[in-house]
Amino acid sequence: MRQVPHFIRKWREARGLSQEAFAEAVGRERSYVSKIENGNRKYDQVFLETAADALGVTPADLLARDPTDPEKLWQVYDQLSPAQRAQLVQIAHTLISVPV
Repeated sequence: MRQVPHFIRKWREARGLSQEAFAEAVGRERSYVSKIENGNRKYDQVFLETAADALGVTPADLLARDPTDPEKLWQVYDQLSPAQRAQLVQIAHTLISVPV
């Protein structure tokens, strides 16, 4: 069974949730969550959206962002205030428009 890589377990652990607490939050049995985290069961869109909501992230985050990787720009972004995030976006736009 080919699985699309995901970071569901890492996000659950980063949020400090036990597998049982997470399963309750998404309305599933712990064994169901365990199978998804271990790659023994495919997740569906409904589960992905419910899991993302329970973890306070987007479904895309669960598929593309490793919450434990300190070298990623998103780790910095998550620590910024809304005003700082706006400034960072402005800086990024400036960098993009500057010829190299």
